[in-house]
Amino acid sequence: MDLFEKCTKYTAAKEVMAAGFYPYFRVVESEQNPEVMVQGRKMIMLGSNNYLGLTSHPKVKEAAIEAVKKYGSGCAGSRFLNGTLDIHVKLEEKLAKFFRKDNALTFSTGYQTNLGIISSIAGKDDVVVIDKLDHASIIDACRLSYADVKKFKHNDMTSLEFILSECGDRGKLVVVDGVYSMEGDIAPLPEIVKVCKKYGARIMVDDAHGVGVLGKTGRGTAEHFGLEKDVDIIMGTYSKSMASIGGFVVASEDVIHYIKHTSRPLIFSASPPPASVASVIAALDVIDEEPERREQLWHNTNKMMKAFKNMGYDTGTSETPIIPLLMGEMERAFMMWKILSDEGVFVNPVAPPATPPGRCLIRTSYMATHTDEQLDRVLVIMEKAGKKLGVIQ
Repeated sequence: MDLFEKCTKYTAAKEVMAAGFYPYFRVVESEQNPEVMVQGRKMIMLGSNNYLGLTSHPKVKEAAIEAVKKYGSGCAGSRFLNGTLDIHVKLEEKLAKFFRKDNALTFSTGYQTNLGIISSIAGKDDVVVIDKLDHASIIDACRLSYADVKKFKHNDMTSLEFILSECGDRGKLVVVDGVYSMEGDIAPLPEIVKVCKKYGARIMVDDAHGVGVLGKTGRGTAEHFGLEKDVDIIMGTYSKSMASIGGFVVASEDVIHYIKHTSRPLIFSASPPPASVASVIAALDVIDEEPERREQLWHNTNKMMKAFKNMGYDTGTSETPIIPLLMGEMERAFMMWKILSDEGVFVNPVAPPATPPGRCLIRTSYMATHTDEQLDRVLVIMEKAGKKLGVIQ
């Protein structure tokens, strides 16, 4: 049997393309602003994770340019060997201070960060307990760790406690998303902390979508609940509110030191490029210097959430700038995407395995830099599209 036979037999995506409903790998020809250019056409962007609008902030862009001038375009090696620059160290010191932890470590992507943390910390004699809706990178990291993996029902503390009670005296790591990237709901950290302490489990929060968004000063889910001292490991990405690419982990000195010297995804990957690192340093400064961005983000979020609910849309359990519009079956979700795309609104249709069967949705997300005028235009289009498909009355 030819190894490539599966490739020639894979026709699902081509069939969708032929039908004109293919929503992936769209080519954006501009900055990730509230309005973007797609194939020469201006569209209102409701599909980006650029929550604070920092990818086009002058300070962030200038920092990246200056870093390239000083350090060049890349590091040509891993952090472990020749790829650690002084700005990598500066960023890690800044991250540790920002999140009020002992130390920090940077990785080249957010996906790689989860692989690097979990595969390093958890081994074959340990148990990793994850929420059923945790990000794919967490699931893949568990596979790489060789640890025993248990899943609990989404945000269900009875399910979590039952699993932990069955784990005995083994090392236990509970991993949750701070904000769930498709549903937009927040992990109930106070309850999770309580259960974990009862059974001696360590807690890791993937706060990719919480940093810059939640908390009094944008420190994320742990700050939102006042539990910064109770969460052992916080992981995050630079590709959302921090306007770049890469990831980080903050934790105690011992934990970071251990990951630094045992994490294969860290040791055997090239280090983050200078422009990326400098961008994040600048973005962290802007988060502190311009709290009005977070205030505007929540103004936009609350405006859209209220409007969608008044129209009759089902927004699920969302309580963040990620607002899903539940469509049900896949066909309806793709039809909605097509209508919105034709009307100049860039959204993302979400289908299995990213969401359970029968719970397909249109994922919308908001930026601090969206204007009321842009959002009002979107709402007119959304109401018309929803009524056309019978999603709302």
